[in-house]
Amino acid sequence: MQNFVFHNPTKIIFGRGTIPSIGPETILWGKKCLLLYGCGSIKKNGVYGQVFSSLKEAGLEIVEHGGVQTNPLLSHVKEGINKVKAHKIDVVVAVGGGSVLDSGKAVCAGSVVNHDVWKFFTGKKSIKSTLPMTAVLTLAASGSEMNSGMVITHDATREKFGFGHKLLFPKVSILDPEATFTVPMDYTAYGAVDAIAHVLEYYMTTKDPATPVQDRFIEGLIINAMDSCDRCLVNPRDYNARADLMWAATLALNGMTGAGLGRVGFPMHMIEHSLSALYDVPHGAGLSVIIPGWLRWHSIVDARKIIQLGSRIFNFELRGIEPTSNATVKILENWFTRINSPIRLAEFDIPPEDIPLIAENALRLAKIWRLDQYSRETIEGILTLCR
Repeated sequence: MQNFVFHNPTKIIFGRGTIPSIGPETILWGKKCLLLYGCGSIKKNGVYGQVFSSLKEAGLEIVEHGGVQTNPLLSHVKEGINKVKAHKIDVVVAVGGGSVLDSGKAVCAGSVVNHDVWKFFTGKKSIKSTLPMTAVLTLAASGSEMNSGMVITHDATREKFGFGHKLLFPKVSILDPEATFTVPMDYTAYGAVDAIAHVLEYYMTTKDPATPVQDRFIEGLIINAMDSCDRCLVNPRDYNARADLMWAATLALNGMTGAGLGRVGFPMHMIEHSLSALYDVPHGAGLSVIIPGWLRWHSIVDARKIIQLGSRIFNFELRGIEPTSNATVKILENWFTRINSPIRLAEFDIPPEDIPLIAENALRLAKIWRLDQYSRETIEGILTLCR
């Protein structure tokens, strides 16, 4: 285990009936807020009404900024920044899934500077201060509710870049599993895939050969994400299933899973970001295509961890399955298929001829994230295994 510092300043309020806490929690950070949300689902399921009433009762002045897309756009973030500056907003309230929360973080960071907020994502500028952000989560997936990362797509260049900084943690996030009851089945599945991908990146890319605590922690989160997702698909209003999936997704990327692993990378996310940037596919759906291909590619170099994963979470010995990396990938792939998440590029109607284009796009992020071992040829090879 490597030396590490774990510090997560986000306050979590979890459980039924907690959404009305957003007003009292937000007024602590200012009197005028920007209410940021997506394309209207929170108005249909009643979350918007609860949030708006709570903010008003707490004495907050509200400026609204809806319309965040599934793959959030830089142009929409800039519109939010302009509203913040024009109305002299004190605090951002993000209500939605990871796309909304990521947009909120970008607005918070971009509202206190005079330069283009995109410079944070390209590494040309560093964050020195931000506006505070509070959040109400409505989708179990990204972990943005309790981490310091954000991902935005540049409209013009079709670059989907991620950036993290210690000042981007939400001040408080409210997690009411009932707010996810109406999440469609496909996005419930994609959210589970996203959570699994987060911990898989840690599990597979650490160079430390002895990480038993983190290995078991990660394996347990994968088991619980798969199990709770299955239960949600059977009964979308199963409170405990929704609660288990929501908390598993939060724990997957709040910093705890990576503690002690040393330097890790996010190559699967790096490649998938190009799929969702170029073809606007849902992030989790893109990941369920990339994960099997990347694991098959990685098994050529080091199959040990893949075999360990499969043996522990899929019970090879009890099921009489030979412990191989391919067996692990195949069972995971079969689960993706069972929850109706795609496993091939062809399912997005992406032709093989597009692979060089995707690789070229991904290479830009690989350089920013310092994934130096991922050349254009390497990325193309991985994508070929995803066909």
